[in-house]
Amino acid sequence: MMDTERETVLLDQEAVERTLSRIAHEIIEGNPELDRVALIGIHTRGVPLAQRLRRRIADFTGFEVALGQLDITFYRDDVHVRGGEAPQHPQPLVRDSKLDFALDGMTCVLVDDVLYTGRTIRAAVEALFDYGRPARVQLAVVADRGHRELPIRPDYVGKNLPTAPGERVNVRLEENDGRDEVAIAPAAASVEVES
Repeated sequence: MMDTERETVLLDQEAVERTLSRIAHEIIEGNPELDRVALIGIHTRGVPLAQRLRRRIADFTGFEVALGQLDITFYRDDVHVRGGEAPQHPQPLVRDSKLDFALDGMTCVLVDDVLYTGRTIRAAVEALFDYGRPARVQLAVVADRGHRELPIRPDYVGKNLPTAPGERVNVRLEENDGRDEVAIAPAAASVEVES
């Protein structure tokens, strides 16, 4: 359970909608050949975000870009078992990856909710290249909170959020959480898993 009274909402539903529309326009502007673009959502919240971006791009251009979803569980550097021992912390749920198109020559836009250390995106790029060799890989995120541990930079950012290491950024989506918002809270105020 989460203590939402201690959170500060930075983006409400209307602001999330405007943010996604702006990111969709930026993807269109940055990729004139939309027939060579694929949006690939990273489980969990990246999948509905990619679906929403695809709908907006179709609304703005009349063209539906390719859509996929990617599970990075086995590519994460914090998921491993040594010598048959049980893991010392809860392990993530494994979900389906679905890439029903050839990646070769495509511009693949990875979509996620929060960019933090960069480790999730590193894992996603590694997973993606196991499916093919895209011409380019871009990154779209709703929130970039800084504190990178790897040299990864998003191409499309909804909101840059300077945060302290102890704070949490919670992106909630209607599809997963019953409402759209981006909130910031002290670490003790949240138990959600963040990418």
